[in-house]
Amino acid sequence: MPDKVWNVLFLCTGNSARSIIGEVLMNHDGAGRFNAYSAGSQPKGAVHPMALQVLAGFGFSTEGLRSKSWDEFSGPDAPRFDFIFTVCDNAAGESCPVWSGHPVTAHWGIEDPAAVEGEGQREAFVQALRYLRRRIELFLELPIESLDALAMQRKLKEIGRSEGATRITEHGA
Repeated sequence: MPDKVWNVLFLCTGNSARSIIGEVLMNHDGAGRFNAYSAGSQPKGAVHPMALQVLAGFGFSTEGLRSKSWDEFSGPDAPRFDFIFTVCDNAAGESCPVWSGHPVTAHWGIEDPAAVEGEGQREAFVQALRYLRRRIELFLELPIESLDALAMQRKLKEIGRSEGATRITEHGA
């Protein structure tokens, strides 16, 4: 019997930078164990050009990436999520749709690289990628099948507090 493939959703307000980076990293590093998606409460309508440039610069495919609303993932035909991670403080504090299947949620907030303009913007995106990649590496090391819901929630909260975390760490998605 094949191993379970876990569905993961990364949420942010604009779905143009951090959540997109999380989606790409999880799909790449999860190596078929995870299907990752991203969405925003108020999507910008386009992926930030620097997010695309940095991802491509690190050798990740950016084909098919787009900014999308979380409404796209709350309907009856949407994937059933096992995990939902908010990566910006605004999204963590918003009222999210009701997700079917009671996914485990956690806040993995990092600073918004899109808020940096001009010199330093590329480095802000690279740093966001590094912080998200580290969180995803820690997540992928977890024995997901053997952790109960409370232990999983505790581990995910700890990951959210790792290097680069924004101050708001108590919210769920």
